[in-house]
Amino acid sequence: MTTLQMPEIRYPFPSGINQHVNEAQNHVASWVKFYGLLSTEKAWHRFHKARFAWLAARAFPDAALHELCIVADFNTWLFILDDQCDEATAGRKADYLKSMMAGFMDILQHNRQITPDNGGPLPAALSSIWDRMRAIGSPAWRLRFIRSMDDYFTSCIWEAENREAGIVPSLADYVHMRPFTGALLADIEAIEIIEKIYLPRTVIEQPLMQRMIQACNNIVCWSNDLFSCAKESRQGDVHNLVLVLQHHGQISLQDAVNQAARMHNEEVAIFATLEKLLPLKGDERDYELLRYVSVLRSWITGNYDWSVSDTGRYGMEVKEVVAA
Repeated sequence: MTTLQMPEIRYPFPSGINQHVNEAQNHVASWVKFYGLLSTEKAWHRFHKARFAWLAARAFPDAALHELCIVADFNTWLFILDDQCDEATAGRKADYLKSMMAGFMDILQHNRQITPDNGGPLPAALSSIWDRMRAIGSPAWRLRFIRSMDDYFTSCIWEAENREAGIVPSLADYVHMRPFTGALLADIEAIEIIEKIYLPRTVIEQPLMQRMIQACNNIVCWSNDLFSCAKESRQGDVHNLVLVLQHHGQISLQDAVNQAARMHNEEVAIFATLEKLLPLKGDERDYELLRYVSVLRSWITGNYDWSVSDTGRYGMEVKEVVAA
């Protein structure tokens, strides 16, 4: 087994965790059991090691318990679906995934009420999440969230088509698609309903904010690629920044890790620089903008802290060097 040395990653942002984390973890375990999302002892062992609610609690540190449980369920659902797409045979059958994703979109677009008995575990679990999200989200928010999920499902199919055809995506194609394959854009849309931060769309859609969101997305997704590259290399999945760099650059896995880390660190520097240029007005409107940016920060540090401290999802192949 190859041991990789992780280059130092440093974030100039504070780290925190939601006070309801243990309650949320207990809730998620009961919710997964109720919907029958895991069927083997091995899967349950992996689930308990993963501690998915801890990621949600780090990313949304100020959310109330009800909202934290919703987003913890949502991210757990995404991880379980991701495992099916990446590791199971389904992940290499694009037509099968197209049918599955069409069913998920039908739930979101038409508010289908699905139970485990009449629709299966994953559709029923998504229906449960969507019922609770709709209850606290405006019609405009629902449309934005549905669009972000459509982008995510489409990207899952793109990955499956690549696997079927034996295609290693180019670096440009991978970097373009990675923000969608990580589903983080859906989580960023969820900031409004989970943390109760209501920013005007004119503020969020201005170029500076969009680039900060893109940087946050890249940082979280690329750090995830760094942590999971050994695992995904063993599985033969090339949808990982490190493995794409290794393949097209014809370099060692360690050199590819180093290059990916440099790209990641450049995005951290961009985020930190843009944060200093926020269009603050010097009045009460600044508060919501700063709260929103603080959640983006929490996603960055929370994903890292969860990956190196909380979860057993990525194994011990990568030796982390954590900045003091």
